[in-house]
Amino acid sequence: MSKKLASDHNAILISEDIWLSRLYPEEISTFDDYLKYSSRLKPLVLQHVQNLLSHEISVVLDFPGNVPSQRQWFRSIFEAAKVNHVLHYIVASDSLCKEQLRKRNAERPEGSMFMSEVEFDRITSYFQPPIADEGFNIIRHEPNK
Repeated sequence: MSKKLASDHNAILISEDIWLSRLYPEEISTFDDYLKYSSRLKPLVLQHVQNLLSHEISVVLDFPGNVPSQRQWFRSIFEAAKVNHVLHYIVASDSLCKEQLRKRNAERPEGSMFMSEVEFDRITSYFQPPIADEGFNIIRHEPNK
């Protein structure tokens, strides 16, 4: 979806998975490693995206927004740049997500790491859907419908 959004809106796509795999190709092997290196990447991306936005260049950020603190990071970017935004929220069942996870594990697109269903369950146990009080312009995508 992020590639299509970037293409449709003539935007720059910045994918956390790709940046992490290129910057830290040997360092990330566990979820805790991911958290460590993702937190190192975000300040750099924040400044880079704000620079792009200041030049009126649209950006698609392919980063997780599973919990309010992650979404607050997005907010800090667009509020500082004083630009409009859209948060794309994909509503999908665990069974659909696991089906896509198996496909991703088999195809291994650039930047992806193998993830077991056990790891998926652990990570998604923290998921909190975006709510109106967070103040995002949300577009819901419901692939099951």
